[in-house]
Amino acid sequence: MDLSYDDVQEILKIIDSSSVEELHLEIGDFKLVVRKKGATTSVEGSLTAAAEDAGLAERSAQPGAVWPEGGADSAAVAGARAVAGARAEARSRPVRQGGHEVKAPMVGTFYRAPAPGAPPFVELGSLVTEDDTVGIIEIMKLMNSIKAGCRGRVVEICVENGTMVEFGQTLTVIEPLG
Repeated sequence: MDLSYDDVQEILKIIDSSSVEELHLEIGDFKLVVRKKGATTSVEGSLTAAAEDAGLAERSAQPGAVWPEGGADSAAVAGARAVAGARAEARSRPVRQGGHEVKAPMVGTFYRAPAPGAPPFVELGSLVTEDDTVGIIEIMKLMNSIKAGCRGRVVEICVENGTMVEFGQTLTVIEPLG
């Protein structure tokens, strides 16, 4: 699996907007280490053959080097921080008590439907079984089905379609039935 520059940017956006403190990723000749300290992200590693094949210049950073504050990289990071702030506000609202909370098992983009324009997997009031899909989370172009986990009725949908979610964030609440 080769990673493009855009893939690396997406990884950095996800890490920047999550509570993850450190990430070590190694795929073939590509190695990426990201450590967060306050508002600063440190990156070590380089894009090698995969980036060159994509027509991108090799980018490398010395251990402890910090991404520059100017340019497209900082705009992407600033945008990710704004999204993270909006998500934190959404997570702070109360969730209905007494129901089964379906939580995000990973960080990624939550989708309520299998494709754009398709009907959502579930709506308020939908009856679900343990194995019914209530949504999908996309991370790096991989779609992960999120199952209801219990039989019941959907009583709350806590996340909008296309929203970035964090690990452990409540996606839906299901009122268990018998």
